[in-house]
Amino acid sequence: MPKVVECVPNFSEGRRSEVIEAILDEIRAVQGCKLLDAAPDADHNRVVVTFIGEPPAVEEAAFRACKRATALIDMEQHHGEHPRMGATDVVPFIPLSGVEMDECVQMSRRVGRRIADELGIPVYLYAESATTPARCRLPDVRRGEYEGLKSAIAEPDRRPDFGPARMHPTAGATAVGARPPLVAFNANLSTGDIDRARAAARAVRESSGGLVNVQAKGVTLEATGRTQVTMNLTNYRKTPIHRALELVEREAQRQGATVTDTELVGLVPLDALLRSARWYLKLKGFKRRQIIDFQFGEAGRLDRFVDEVASPSPAPGGGAVSAMNGLMGSSLFAMVARLTMTGKKYAAAHPLMAEVAERANARMEGFRALMEEDTEAYEAVAVAYKLPRETEAEKAHRAEAIQAGLKAAVAAPLKTCRLCAEALADAGLLLEKGNPNAVTDVGVGVMLYEAGFKGARLNVDINLGTIQDAAFVERTQAEVAKLQEKVDGLVAAARERIAARGLRI
Repeated sequence: MPKVVECVPNFSEGRRSEVIEAILDEIRAVQGCKLLDAAPDADHNRVVVTFIGEPPAVEEAAFRACKRATALIDMEQHHGEHPRMGATDVVPFIPLSGVEMDECVQMSRRVGRRIADELGIPVYLYAESATTPARCRLPDVRRGEYEGLKSAIAEPDRRPDFGPARMHPTAGATAVGARPPLVAFNANLSTGDIDRARAAARAVRESSGGLVNVQAKGVTLEATGRTQVTMNLTNYRKTPIHRALELVEREAQRQGATVTDTELVGLVPLDALLRSARWYLKLKGFKRRQIIDFQFGEAGRLDRFVDEVASPSPAPGGGAVSAMNGLMGSSLFAMVARLTMTGKKYAAAHPLMAEVAERANARMEGFRALMEEDTEAYEAVAVAYKLPRETEAEKAHRAEAIQAGLKAAVAAPLKTCRLCAEALADAGLLLEKGNPNAVTDVGVGVMLYEAGFKGARLNVDINLGTIQDAAFVERTQAEVAKLQEKVDGLVAAARERIAARGLRI
């Protein structure tokens, strides 16, 4: 798998196109890098740039762009709505493929030290690269902005990680770090009253009691005379776009204003948009495989799933991975059935193997759907736990939503248990009538189904522990116990047949 890192540097220039192009040219000139997007904003006086490439090339391009920005941007002359502290305000590295977060952390440290040593710019490490918890959040690092940091930088707790404890005379300071993908999302309001925009921002941002993983600020847009709530959603899986927008809209209405339109700054993960599309369209039973583009990109589907599991988000998690075990077991059973169908000496078994292959194909689709269903069920529970609980009515609604969500969170892994138990019944047919050269493939399939069942049962059990409906709990536990007995028997029978051939599973 090739190593691909994304870099999304922000430069404090959104009005002079010749300056922006000169910075972009530095990135374009580095072999192994691909410039994906540049989103300048005149009101914010800022440009958000996105490029990708292999780690060494991305490091070099990031430094060159910073060096060019240092030569062309004078912070003494800079004014804009977006918070900032330097010509190159922030340089985040984001792992996309074949790269762990720790590698991006090391990249950020190398680039940060180089910026400090070669350009004389003080550098703060933030997010996953932070050397202290107080510097994890970019707003905390940027506190006071360019003007305030001039004096604060000499204070013991504000000294930079690299470089001098004084601002660069024209380029200010820079934050460099590693982080997961975020969504930069703005909501434009119908009012020019900055106090209303600030009130909406306070309501939605985490630091003032709003939504977790949301950074927000109310700003004025000089071009339109209106205001905006500008947001960074640092974990769109836990706090999706539509959740932030709903809260901003409610608070804006309370202030006598409306959200006229919204905008995305830079690039956004497709999954972030799908979550909001599913919410607003009220799609029932929607699956990602209904998107034709995903069908064209089927080869990369498993890679995307694995990367999502490895990301710093609890979903997809063990339940979805259990379903994936079932998917892989079904693919092996389908393979063995088809291998048998290609051999003339197994002609008598061909009709039976065709039925096994057909069932395995159907189960593959079932397990694919369960991988999504399990993730969606977890997210629904997470949303329920975030519901307001200030009034008695809100408390009751929240409690009801949590219980409904937990039952849904039981349903998905319970279906996985059922499907694994059902699939194991075909192991005996494959071992008796199937191509004997594929006995180990059947054995691996059996182990995958057994692991899928056990993992799914674990997820059923943990959720049953917090469900208050005693009859539901008792009924589900009884079903799982019967399924466990069935699985144990089928696995034992398969092991006995395989052991007869001198093999063990």
